[in-house]
Amino acid sequence: MPCTTLLVGKKASYDGSTLVARDHDSGGGSFDPKKLTVVRPEDQPRVYTSKISHLTIELPATPLRYTSLPNVIPNRGLWGGAGVNTKNVAITATETLTSNERVLGADPLVEYQPAADGRPETPGGIGEEDMETLLLPYMHSAREGVRLLGGYLEKYGTYEMNGIAFQDVDEIWWLETIGGHHWIAKRVPDDAYVVMPNWFGIDEFDLDDAFGAQESHMCSADLREFIAENHLDLSMDGSFNARLAFGSHSDADHTYNTPRAWFVQRFFNPRTCGWDGPDADYRPDDDDLPWAMVPEHKITVEDVKYALSGYYQGTPYNPYGKGNAPEKGRLRPIGINRNNFLTVTQLRPYMPAANMALEWLTFGSNAFNALVPLYANMDAAPEYLSCTTAAVSTDSFYWNNRLIGALADAHFAECSNIIERYQLAVQTAGHRLINAYDKQFAADLPYADGTALCEEANAALTKMLKEETAATLDRVLFTASNLMKNAFSRSDA
Repeated sequence: MPCTTLLVGKKASYDGSTLVARDHDSGGGSFDPKKLTVVRPEDQPRVYTSKISHLTIELPATPLRYTSLPNVIPNRGLWGGAGVNTKNVAITATETLTSNERVLGADPLVEYQPAADGRPETPGGIGEEDMETLLLPYMHSAREGVRLLGGYLEKYGTYEMNGIAFQDVDEIWWLETIGGHHWIAKRVPDDAYVVMPNWFGIDEFDLDDAFGAQESHMCSADLREFIAENHLDLSMDGSFNARLAFGSHSDADHTYNTPRAWFVQRFFNPRTCGWDGPDADYRPDDDDLPWAMVPEHKITVEDVKYALSGYYQGTPYNPYGKGNAPEKGRLRPIGINRNNFLTVTQLRPYMPAANMALEWLTFGSNAFNALVPLYANMDAAPEYLSCTTAAVSTDSFYWNNRLIGALADAHFAECSNIIERYQLAVQTAGHRLINAYDKQFAADLPYADGTALCEEANAALTKMLKEETAATLDRVLFTASNLMKNAFSRSDA
């Protein structure tokens, strides 16, 4: 999926939490309705078959309960996308990546081959459709998730290039697939953030650490031999750069991928580097944007929401900018019409396990939606977030956001203040309700005993969200209706 991921280490966040965020986008000209669900152990399959690749895998017998954001229309499988399990371990899967011909020629992707001309059907590897279902119910730490996926990749392979984030309260790991069966993973530095925009991102990679202590690097078992045998190391000074070896550097990257990283880094580090003009240190089309950066100030959830809603505000590339500047709308924005969901998983080390994990969530185009926090410790998702169907309905948070976005986009200047008030109202009330409910959790409260209180809080949060969203749709609809092309100033005589 053409998504954008943002990872924030615990010393770079405002409250010491690890933060993992991703907007899940559909391909051009398409939309994938989404809903929030909870998968209980009894509902988790013991034998899983991928819809796309027809691969069957037997799964462990002791899954954990977890949250999920599956496709409503299951024509391409589940696509769970992101979630948190009962051990307060999270995943966001996945960010589609790029590669190059040398890698794909050396280790071809494992694609499904239907039966034909007397040849039997050959299953493909695993892919984005499968990741959450295969991994999240069985992860007890971020590192364990990396190793579990690494084993699947080496055994079954993959039919696509992907990046996957694994998160616990102490660590964030980012794994990138390489060809059909190889992979690397790197721990996000605690004092840094990482932005990933559909591009092979890891640059500096310590192979000695990956084959040794694995403090911050892991990789597939034969990666050194794979690099050497296929002449993939392009460094001139012996300092291995994984992006040079495994990634792409195409013209398409410079309008679709690198500009999104440039926008986010420009936002978090406006004074660290020069970002604009002919003498800029980094430009939207640069291939050497850092994988990780230390921000100029600690990052909040609201900062993450703004960054992942970006449409190049304050730059000549803003599609809503005035005039007919030649750069206007030339670059692919983060906050795009085909955002399906945005989640920000916040794992708070200062809270008991029962209410440690917050899953901030919204649907629709990020430029026009609002982010609401939910406690991940729940047995069932609130109906307003889980009732999405293929039919448009104002009973659904997903469809309300789609309607608000489509109406407000057409009348951006007139509706922008309505959207700003909506976002401020929802996110302010979200913090207020979380602060109030956090005080009711005892430090020694067992995880399972906290579920009822988490669900009570989620009901209050959802009630607030539903009211604010309905009021916003009403205001945007009224504004857009008054601006219709067939409007006429004279009333009846």
